Amino acid sequence: MDARDAVAERGRRVQVVTIAWNSGEFVVAVVAGLLAGSVALVGFGFDSAIEVSASGAALWRLRHDADPARREAAERRALRLIGACFLVLAGYVLYEASEMLVERRAPDESIIGIGLAALSLAVMPLLARAKRRIATSLRSGALEAETRQTEICAWLSAILLGGLGLNAALGWWWADPAAGLLMVPLIAKEGWEAIRCRTCCA
Repeated sequence: MDARDAVAERGRRVQVVTIAWNSGEFVVAVVAGLLAGSVALVGFGFDSAIEVSASGAALWRLRHDADPARREAAERRALRLIGACFLVLAGYVLYEASEMLVERRAPDESIIGIGLAALSLAVMPLLARAKRRIATSLRSGALEAETRQTEICAWLSAILLGGLGLNAALGWWWADPAAGLLMVPLIAKEGWEAIRCRTCCA
């Protein structure tokens, strides 16, 4: 196994860990959100499902890395799929945050939700750091785009945690949706650039 194959294999292991983590995160967030009546938590679970899709595309890309003839085609397809995941996420965050602001709906409190958001905030940056090293080594725009989506997942964890905390401590019900709206242009921009295959390293 040469150096590139070793990096690709390490990347596949990282993606499998990411898929397993986000699958569990999806189940816990949706169940906790439904039990607490928290749309914010259910939305966080939806984000985890999108991340599973993006990680699946990245894993598929890595499985085609050994064949130079198929590598570029796999790169472009994975990049476009990951870009579509970004746009779906941007649309959801825009809809959910706007609805919360219009209805003046405060995020519901959930001990499980707060714990999950805090744990995700600790885990996601570690996964993103490992993914970035792999994307850089392989010079892969698709893997770089998926790394950015993992970073956005970490930011959304911080937004969920901050929104729940500020609402509980200060009654700032608008903090969570306002922060979400601020992130929409960034998420949409990343998605559009990925679909056009203009991500760094592409």
